[in-house]
Amino acid sequence: MSDSPQERILAWYRAQGRDLPWRRTRDPYRILVAEVMLQQTQVERVLPKYMEWLVAFPTLTALAEAPTAEVIRRWAPLGYNSRAVRLQRIARQCVERYGGQMPGSFEELLALKGVGRYTAGAIACFAREQQVTFWDTNVRRVLTRVFLGQEAEPTEGELEALAAQALPGGEAYAWHQALMDLGATICTSRAPRCHVCPAAPVCRAYPVRWIVAERRASYKPEPRFETTNRFFRGRVVDALRERSPQLLNDLARRLNRDDLEWLERLVAGLERDGLVVRRGAEVSLP
Repeated sequence: MSDSPQERILAWYRAQGRDLPWRRTRDPYRILVAEVMLQQTQVERVLPKYMEWLVAFPTLTALAEAPTAEVIRRWAPLGYNSRAVRLQRIARQCVERYGGQMPGSFEELLALKGVGRYTAGAIACFAREQQVTFWDTNVRRVLTRVFLGQEAEPTEGELEALAAQALPGGEAYAWHQALMDLGATICTSRAPRCHVCPAAPVCRAYPVRWIVAERRASYKPEPRFETTNRFFRGRVVDALRERSPQLLNDLARRLNRDDLEWLERLVAGLERDGLVVRRGAEVSLP
């Protein structure tokens, strides 16, 4: 096998890459749906919802024309409900500007409100097979470890230059899918499985056993999810999925919280994100 990290990683992907439904299509809308769902959500949770969503909203136009309340209901139980609203806003822009189609170029995709560099790059690459660079947390971690070493902390500009330099000619689609798979299954954040990594012999961060031990020693658990605002935002939206509208006092009882000022702020944030509508003491889905 070649000593090139690119050849090693691509060969591994061709032999062991995950078979995922969004890898069996070049439809930019279906790829957009997958990429938005996969933001902060594990593949296993996305798989059933992805297929269900495409039955309910098979095209950009169908999504754009749907009632926002129905879009939010259909999003459950993925969480981070503002993604559903953002996805519909992207669909509506595509209907208004491009006749219900996704634009073709990276620059046009990036100009859509709600589409960042990563999502624009993913659609341009995975739907159009364009030679573009983009990265999420997994891709950033793999590129940094393999080509720069464990302690490297590249700036966005440095990472962009690295991604462009590492990109193998004509292989953008397979390369990015391979980096994602490697970061998700082997080159993980806290416990990388270097003994089975195809890039280990040429990786600047290998071996990393001492790094794993150091990270575990310094690891500080995050606050329990059930005490966070994100948890209660989800509870409010879930309650409104069941019955909408509801009085603010009823929502407070549902959450078992008697701090109405706190709930007012929570609802105000949901309203800013387009997830709820407030009319006096009543709160409803849009």
